[in-house]
Amino acid sequence: MKTAVYLLAGSNLGDRKSYLDTARQSLCELAGELLMESSVYESEPWGFVSENAFLNQVLLYETELTPDELLQTIKAVETKNGRIHAKNGYSSRTLDIDILFYGNLILASADLTLPHPVLHKRRFTLLPLAEIAPDLLHPVFKLNIKQLLERCEDLGKVNKM
Repeated sequence: MKTAVYLLAGSNLGDRKSYLDTARQSLCELAGELLMESSVYESEPWGFVSENAFLNQVLLYETELTPDELLQTIKAVETKNGRIHAKNGYSSRTLDIDILFYGNLILASADLTLPHPVLHKRRFTLLPLAEIAPDLLHPVFKLNIKQLLERCEDLGKVNKM
């Protein structure tokens, strides 16, 4: 069965745009069909200090992978592109891909929480998501993305490229 999944790809090291392009293409080959993509947005780091701004983009795929298979595929794509996972919290990275939504699934496991547990607190996630899916309903909060964006307290700078 095919499921719609919303992903957020981000990069703040090296050729950021190239990493986003590589992520998009790799996921087309490994995860499923790309249905929509947002514009690319530039934002300051969230949750840590870095001189390097992020490029972020929301991608909508249709996949037959299970949530765990999708997560493992994403981790493989990140690793192939030089991602080093920080032991304590956030850090700069060549490529980061988050699963925002997997259909309407609500899941809390040791490896994966769906929907993404802090997407509603991140302006850099909500702006590109609102661009392609403003009426998408968050299955936990019962608010759509446009409403979540209006309530978001994150004041970080986010600019469409």
